[in-house]
Amino acid sequence: MASVEIEALTTALSRLPGLGPRSARRAVLWLIKRRETSLVQLLEALGAVREGLIECATCGNVDTCDPCGICADPRRDPRQLCVVEDVADLWALDRARLFAGKYHVLGGRLSALEGVRPEDLTIGALIERVSQGGIDEVVLAMNATLEGQTTAHYIAERLESYPVRITQLAHGLPVGGELDYLDEGTLAQALRARRPVG
Repeated sequence: MASVEIEALTTALSRLPGLGPRSARRAVLWLIKRRETSLVQLLEALGAVREGLIECATCGNVDTCDPCGICADPRRDPRQLCVVEDVADLWALDRARLFAGKYHVLGGRLSALEGVRPEDLTIGALIERVSQGGIDEVVLAMNATLEGQTTAHYIAERLESYPVRITQLAHGLPVGGELDYLDEGTLAQALRARRPVG
């Protein structure tokens, strides 16, 4: 029988996406066997992230600096802005290294069932960024769900009066799929085949 502390660690790990109780137990045993190396490194990394984690005031990305590394990168094209639902979507697209512009994280998607309204997201901040000028294209990279497409349609309507080209990812994405779970080839095709909205 494991101690209360080890059971607490197992329970905490089992709450992570993709880890159930059995996988969490295996991870804890692996960490215990390597407590002098891997466990110490994990604790140090978790502590550093906990102490330094902040949200980028410009785009909503999560990083250890503000502005985040993406917003501060002078090689990024400031004329292209990719709008995503969540930080996980930003990381998935950026990991593929196919989009050279900047990002905007909405912090979710519109959902009548969950009570998520436009004012609950960073749509106002997005409109403000576009209204300042300098952006030629807004890529709506919403998940291929009903809520994601509703959100994209709402944003496209809000941006109609601005002189920007509005595009969205190609619908080769699986319906109901989420960007964070897609392979880089699918993401590459979706980015290359983006098209105007409307």
